[in-house]
Amino acid sequence: MTTEAKTLHIFGTNISKSLSPTIHNAAFAHHSLPHTYTIEECASLSDPRIQSLLRSSSFGGASVTMPHKLTAFDHCASTSDSANRIGAINTLIPTSTGIRGDNTDWSGLYALITEYEPSSNPNPNPDSESESKDLVGLVIGAGGAARAAVYAMLQARFSRVIIANRTLAKAERIIADFADLESGAEMRAVQGLEGLRASGLGGDVDVVIGTIPGTVTTEKDFEGLLGKSGGLCVEMAYTPKVTPLMRVVGKQGWVVRDGLEVLLRQAFVQYGLWTGRGAPEGVMRGAIGED
Repeated sequence: MTTEAKTLHIFGTNISKSLSPTIHNAAFAHHSLPHTYTIEECASLSDPRIQSLLRSSSFGGASVTMPHKLTAFDHCASTSDSANRIGAINTLIPTSTGIRGDNTDWSGLYALITEYEPSSNPNPNPDSESESKDLVGLVIGAGGAARAAVYAMLQARFSRVIIANRTLAKAERIIADFADLESGAEMRAVQGLEGLRASGLGGDVDVVIGTIPGTVTTEKDFEGLLGKSGGLCVEMAYTPKVTPLMRVVGKQGWVVRDGLEVLLRQAFVQYGLWTGRGAPEGVMRGAIGED
């Protein structure tokens, strides 16, 4: 049976150097699929050219990046619960009833944090749905990526989630929006890294997810902030390759996962949504030299 060739895209601005085409095209080739993934720079998803791509019978799906993760809702016939909760769409999937919007940012993060099983964790089984993992999470920032990070921690049943953001009201908004999730987690908001340091809450953190640009902080901002000599740090920023947060926690013996690993993890999920196949993870890693 011949598979119909599909064209997939990434929509966004300043994405000429995106690694997503390399990752997904390598996976298509591995499975002998006649699909092509292209970069489509656009100022708006409402652009007639983009609308033509979305309506094409050959449209096979798309990644959505900044600044279109919010406006993507306007172009979907249906959306996943996670996308609605997080308030952002990063994946478009063609279905028989129209385009479905989803969010794989959180699921990529979820995979990383549920794999982390510190010896001090009394309930390390990520398949346990009913009990807290007794882990304390810290999310730095309160934008769309931060919402995905908080959602992932709540789905992983952390016992406490702390959100540190320069604008306290934005952190408090996330807590209010997720208050009805039955995770059992205590949620706290603090004003910036200074507020976190003053509160002393950083001393209990097991997992930290950084969601702010790596160029706006220094190592001094993070020194002495996290009291433990080991934990998991997931840095969502791509530049610089080693951010100040990564440098500081690395010196403290933390496990560090960088922005490329986050990109790969969410791409594995996307590939399954688009093709119905398991992602060839080794091939996708190797395509960008991360094997």
